[in-house]
Amino acid sequence: MRIVVTGVPGVGKSTIMEGVAKRIDYRIVNFGDIMLEKAKEMGVRNRDEIRKLPVEKQRELQRIAGEYIGKMENVIVDTHMSIKTPSGFLPGLPEWVLRSLKPSMLVLVEADPKSIMARRSRDSSRYRDTDSANDIDTHQSLNRYFAASCAMITGATVVIVRNEEGKVNEAVDTLLGMIKNG
Repeated sequence: MRIVVTGVPGVGKSTIMEGVAKRIDYRIVNFGDIMLEKAKEMGVRNRDEIRKLPVEKQRELQRIAGEYIGKMENVIVDTHMSIKTPSGFLPGLPEWVLRSLKPSMLVLVEADPKSIMARRSRDSSRYRDTDSANDIDTHQSLNRYFAASCAMITGATVVIVRNEEGKVNEAVDTLLGMIKNG
């Protein structure tokens, strides 16, 4: 089984993945970390700079990371369904990445946009854009549309997991339940 967990920056995907990793025998792989390894060869210093690269360079990094991860078994991929770039929203899982990953389940982690804004403001380790609650809500809606498109290509199920403020353990339990039933 190959599971792809997505959500807007600051929704808590990585925090949920930390909880899941302690309780399940799957390898957790961060798609952006794999992309960053290759992007450093282009002079990129951190993950937040990747989304500012020309779209063609981002697509090439996606392809490379997708092929690399696609060779792994029993993996949960922490990534983004869509990426907000200066040129517009880029699919995080374009067709060529989906063909490599062959996901069986697509998970959207969502939360209240104001909670996401607060989480972003507390995270000094990242260089995120300042988005309004409306911008975040729009991004989460786009993720649902992108997920539906991905499911049409792959036949994967789509699951929405809510990560409400202070309830990360409930989100972890929900995701683990979906994985065990999937």
